[in-house]
Formats: sequence, structure tokens, C-alpha cells
Amino acid sequence: MATLVFHLPWERGMLNSMRRHSSKALAAAVGLLGLDATAVAAAATVDDADAIRPWPANPFYWQYRGQPVFLAGGTDDDNLFQWPNEKLIPQLDLLAACGGNYVRNTMSDRQDKGFELYPFARRTDGRYDLDQWNDAYWDRFETFLTETEKRGIIVQIEVWDRFDYSTGNWPPHPYNPKNNVNYTAEESGLAAEYPDHPGRNRQPFFFTVPTLRNNETVFNYQRRFVDKMLGHALAHGNVLYCMDNETNGDPKWGAWWAGYLKQQAAKAGRTIFVTEMWDNWDLKSDEHRRTFDHPELYDFVDVSQNNHQKGQVHWDNFQWVRRYLAKRPRPINTVKTYGADGNKFGHTDQDGLERVWRHVLGGAAAVRFHRPDSGLGLSPKAQAALRSIRLLEELVKVWELQPREAGLTEREANEAYLAEAPGRAVVVCFTNGGKVKLDLKDRPGPWRLHWLDTGKAFLSGPVAVPPAPELELAAPGQGIRLAILTRAQNQP
Repeated sequence: MATLVFHLPWERGMLNSMRRHSSKALAAAVGLLGLDATAVAAAATVDDADAIRPWPANPFYWQYRGQPVFLAGGTDDDNLFQWPNEKLIPQLDLLAACGGNYVRNTMSDRQDKGFELYPFARRTDGRYDLDQWNDAYWDRFETFLTETEKRGIIVQIEVWDRFDYSTGNWPPHPYNPKNNVNYTAEESGLAAEYPDHPGRNRQPFFFTVPTLRNNETVFNYQRRFVDKMLGHALAHGNVLYCMDNETNGDPKWGAWWAGYLKQQAAKAGRTIFVTEMWDNWDLKSDEHRRTFDHPELYDFVDVSQNNHQKGQVHWDNFQWVRRYLAKRPRPINTVKTYGADGNKFGHTDQDGLERVWRHVLGGAAAVRFHRPDSGLGLSPKAQAALRSIRLLEELVKVWELQPREAGLTEREANEAYLAEAPGRAVVVCFTNGGKVKLDLKDRPGPWRLHWLDTGKAFLSGPVAVPPAPELELAAPGQGIRLAILTRAQNQP
């Protein structure tokens, strides 16, 4: 694990003192402490108490603007900040109208749709100058952060996307030495082509940090990019940070950047929350323990790759993580939920919907449908699921629910799952029809039963549940249905 150096006490004290006195004094700190001027000025306008952060009452979940919140989303791309406004605004409006409040945002610039921009200025000779910014790129980023914040939407940034720097995305990239005026292949150690899948880890771009190869030629431009990103993002309280997209690289790379982001935010008087996303589909692997075992560095975990698992295994592996983190609870996010008919992984629409609902009931802090065609994005099925999550919350808040391993009988594997808010509500999720019996001996009523059809976002009921030691529940149709029992009014 990388050794991390955070700001000194005298730096923090000086900055706080300057804040209390005047904006002129604050500006003076910029040169003295080596801070990004935009970040410092922005931080002075943001109240950390209103920013996204783990909820103190239950750190498995988030709070935002001082209130607990469950994050749920689905979008049709992974780097929405690149979208022109005429595409971006309708997408955000639709997401918010469905009750969505969570998006993924890779800082990706690969040119796969034709409107993406690189962050660096391009000269008239066609080459890039890494010392000069492309203002249009950063204007789009700032607009995206502003528009999501307006709508109460949380942004999970992935700083580095390994797919940008290998195969067909690398030859035209500004960091490629043949495309810029700042360094040669010999000076940078970067080749003109890296045709292998990035999982082979043959791209030196991801070994530049001081704790690895200390390649200052390239690293200084990477750090400058991160500082510029923070200069915008620290002005907004709706941002979480993930170092990489599904990496299997050297853990020192992500650890260095995680520490650096936290250091820079602290210098600017901000507290931010960071994680890493590992590629291994097995959550019990050593790879994932690099975040699980280091809460001092990684404030939350992202287990998106669990969404390559199916059925009961998908639930069981996630519950293992919950138990593993129980001594030091942190939010567990799943920013990528795979599953859509016809995608390359062989996963179906039904797989994607089941995965989201197993994570909702299983104790995740955040769920999101992955972009098409690997996921349902913001399709009508995803919209109905998001609306259904908010209908569930009209009866019981997600963060009040606790997943249960026992309490259902006559159940087949992956047929139904149970969660409850003890004494207040019980939720049974049927994945695709079915019939089970719910033990009520330790759940004295009276209860009222609602049915939630998640495919139509329709909540029916309530009907009274007669007193009995157990209740037979039969889903009223196929698809994902929730039986929601709530305590009858005026009962203890």
C-alpha cells in the first residue's frame, strides 16, 4: 500500500483562519500552499454538511443535504458530461422524473459517438499541447455538474478508464507521444500502440505514480489533469470519486491517486469520499480486499462486478460483503448493473432487473442500470424499476430495511428474498412469480399487505392480514413483484 502524505496541521489551520477573515487572505493561500485556485475558491462556497457523505446513523447508506438517501439511477451512457446540452438535459430530466438520483461519469474521452472532446487544446498542425486546455471539454464538465446538482443527482466519477488508453482508442489520444508536442516516445516511455486488452496491464500509463515507476514526464500531465478536474468538482457537493473502471492493475496506482485526491480536497477545506472498482467477478477475492480492508483510504466500496453473477450466488456474495464490512460499515455502491437482452455477456433484461432488486433489498447504498447494450440504461423497463423503488419508499425507506437469510419456507433458490424493518415493515421480493410462506411468529401483527408490480410501477392494496403464525404469499403474476407488509395504523 502506498504511503500517503496529507496536508500538515499548520496548513489546515492557516487555511481555515484565512477563510474566516477575507477572500483576499484566502487567495493569498493559493500560492503559499500550492493549491488549485479554482478549487480553493469553490470550496469556500460549499457547505460540507450538505454534501454527499455516509449517513452517521447507518454508515451502510448515504446522506445528502443532511438527510439519508438511497441512490438509484440508469443512464444511456457512462460519460454524460460529454453529451451536448440538447442531449444531456432531457436525459437528466427523464431520470429525475422517474425518481432517479444517481449517475456514473467516467472522465472518458474516447471518440465512439462522434461528439466527444479531448481535454487538451489541438494546434493548427493537428497535434495536441498538453499544457493548454480545450475549454469546451471543461465547460461541458462544469455544465454537467451544475445540472445534476440542480436536480439532486449524485455523480460517481471514475477518474481513469483503462479502455481509453489501449486498443483502438490509444492511437488518436493526446497522451500518445506521436500526437502531442510535449514529449517523445523515448522521453515518456509510451509506445504508439497498445493493441492488447487493457486487462493485460501492458500500458505504462498506469505505472507512472511515484510509488511505482515515478515517470515524471507523463505523471506531471496526469496530475495536472486531476487538479483541473478537482478545480471543477470540488465546487459541487454531489460528487463521489472512484479511481478506475474495473481495474486489475497494481493497487499502488489507485491508492496513490486516492490519497492525492483526498489530500488536495483537504487542502481546499473539503472532505471527499473515494473508492476503487476491481475487475474480479468474485467478491471474495484478494483483489476486492484491497478496498474492503482499507477503510482509512477507501470510504466506500463499489462491487459492480458482482453483477456478472446470477441468481442466488449474486445475493449470497453480496451478503458476504455486508458481513465482512460489518465491523466498519461503509456504503456499498453498484454503479454498473449488467443485464439486457442480446448483450455480449449473454445476460437478459430479467437478469438486470433481478440484480437491481436483489441489491436494493440486500443492503446496497446505490444501484444503477448500466448503459445499453450491456444494461437497461434509462429504458422503459429501467424507468419502471426506478419509479417502483420510490413507491416502495412511500411505505418503508430502503435504509430501514435489513436483509434476512431466514424467515421464508417452501422457497426455491432465487425464488424470493426477504428484508424487514423490525416491527414496522416486511418486504418479500419475488423474482419471477412463485409462492412461499412467511414466518410471522416473531413478527406479531396486525399487518396490511400491499403488492408492488415493478414492471408497471403500480402499488395495490392494502388488504388486512389475518392473525396467523405464518402467511402464504403467492405472487399475483410473473415478473418482479414485491409483497410489502406494513404495521396496521394505531398499533404499537
